Amino acid sequence: MKQKSLQVLSILLLALTMLSVGNSIANERYGKQKVVYHINYDNPKKQAGALRNIQNHINAVGAENLDIKVVLHGNGLALLLDPESLGKLKKFKHANANEKMTAKIDSLKDQGVDFNVCANTVRGRKVDLESDLYNVEKSDIVPSGVAEVARLQLMGYAYIKP
Repeated sequence: MKQKSLQVLSILLLALTMLSVGNSIANERYGKQKVVYHINYDNPKKQAGALRNIQNHINAVGAENLDIKVVLHGNGLALLLDPESLGKLKKFKHANANEKMTAKIDSLKDQGVDFNVCANTVRGRKVDLESDLYNVEKSDIVPSGVAEVARLQLMGYAYIKP
């Protein structure tokens, strides 16, 4: 019994060592990164895929090595749109902020991901920040989604449109 316990302990230590080595190799390979993810589509499967891409990016590089901004404009606001608001907002076909999606968003925010929302879209589509969008603060609003994407690219952010 004692020998079996030692074997299990040895395997656990080996696994932890390999995980640590794997993380340091990833950090050496990728270094620090600044990335803007651009979402302006409302397809719920594509939006869920984009959130998965972001999580995979964090898993590979490490949250401490990433500065990720997600810029949402136009139909992309559907990612944060409360399904109960869909009926009153005629310019949206989808409202994807269901329980599963909001859990993913919260997890990404907890890892340092910023979600920026276009003021032009909010104003043009008559979106109420407090009642229609999930977990959006005034500080998350940017004057223009497309201008924000361009600004971030000029600041050295890599552009990804999943």
